[in-house]
Amino acid sequence: MSLPLSAIMSAISTKLSAFIFPGLTWKIPTESNELFLTFDDGPHPVVTPKVLNILDEYNAKATFFCVGDNVQKHPKVYAEIISRGHLTGNHTYNHVKGWETKKTAYLHNVQKCSKLSLPRLFRPPYGRITPAQIRLLKKTGYHIVMWDVLTRDYRENSNWKKLLHKALTKTKPGSIIVFHDSEKAAENMLYMLPEFLAHFSGKGYVFNAIDPQRI
Repeated sequence: MSLPLSAIMSAISTKLSAFIFPGLTWKIPTESNELFLTFDDGPHPVVTPKVLNILDEYNAKATFFCVGDNVQKHPKVYAEIISRGHLTGNHTYNHVKGWETKKTAYLHNVQKCSKLSLPRLFRPPYGRITPAQIRLLKKTGYHIVMWDVLTRDYRENSNWKKLLHKALTKTKPGSIIVFHDSEKAAENMLYMLPEFLAHFSGKGYVFNAIDPQRI
């Protein structure tokens, strides 16, 4: 059984992660103060609109890695993400675990999500993906986007201030930061996100969506 890349990444540096898993995007090369917020698991009919409103307050753009089934259930929310100037990516159709799914079935699930007009930016749910799945997805034209800052906003009964402090400490220019626009993560995320945006906006950072041409 392959270890989840998220677990490996937590134990090694981003540079070493990029060396061990070439072709995956962990950070965005930049010489300016820019950050790349990402949101996994949506769209959600209640949580995602709240996220969009918060982002608007800071003129921040983000990338939403959407679950295909949620896109079909909430097409108006998905359309609102696009209309507000954000980008979207593929997070599989059913939020499948890569290390529990055969590579062909995994690809089919990703492609089913792609039929909903999502771009070929892809993030594996849970960060769990095998080398064989990586090769197959890249061969099929997907850009696999990981992260270097995981906020862990999904941790229920956690102190959001401690989670925020860790995220602030780890964030550097070019960082890809993971939040979740899901019901499970909503309580922590909706406290953390405005504080995160205010902190780095005050330091002169801008928040951009992930341009596939830069990875």
